[in-house]
Amino acid sequence: MTELAAQTPISKFNSLRYEDEWLDVLAEGLNEHGWLTVDARPMLGDQLLSALRQEVRILDRSDSLKTARIGRGNDKTRDRSVRRDKIAWLQGETTAQSDLFQAFEAIRNGLNRRLFLGLKRFESHYATYHPGDFYRRHVDSFKGRASRVVSVVLYLNDQWNQADGGALQVFNRDNEQEVCGVVTPELGRMAVFMSEEIPHEVLPANRTRYSIACWFRQDETPLPL
Repeated sequence: MTELAAQTPISKFNSLRYEDEWLDVLAEGLNEHGWLTVDARPMLGDQLLSALRQEVRILDRSDSLKTARIGRGNDKTRDRSVRRDKIAWLQGETTAQSDLFQAFEAIRNGLNRRLFLGLKRFESHYATYHPGDFYRRHVDSFKGRASRVVSVVLYLNDQWNQADGGALQVFNRDNEQEVCGVVTPELGRMAVFMSEEIPHEVLPANRTRYSIACWFRQDETPLPL
């Protein structure tokens, strides 16, 4: 898939020209393939990525993350045969989260200008996969709900290699049996995909794996988390 070459990290989108180029790549990949992977380090900067990684590690070590559930609204249940990660929803209350939200807002506006998606808001959470944890194949939104439209996963893991497991396996939207991509959850790597169209799964991790998931939505009123 198309991705940008690594460049000198910058902070808080302080290069408007490069921001536009980066958003062009996102829009092109989503339009042509329904998904892509990019290096987010040039946009977010090493300092912000390090701060986010430190936050989720502290939450994990202090048992502040909650077991993730599947389903919708009041029908959500915990099913360890489907997913085993733990999560903590981001509220933008820390400096690192506030800076990240600026980036997400730039993505929301940029995709709206380029693809006319009508994205009105986003929601995001930290996720931790301990050794043995996984998330079976799924899509992030049911067809026709017009809620979650674009999904983003940002990885926060230093020195990750293939033996560490925990890769994101992406399936062809036209053939759910065909794997069309495998994303290593290394620091600064970002996977972006259409929420209703792209089946994906997290393969079992062999060491603790940190990430941030974000969904851009067309609905205006938050549903119960």
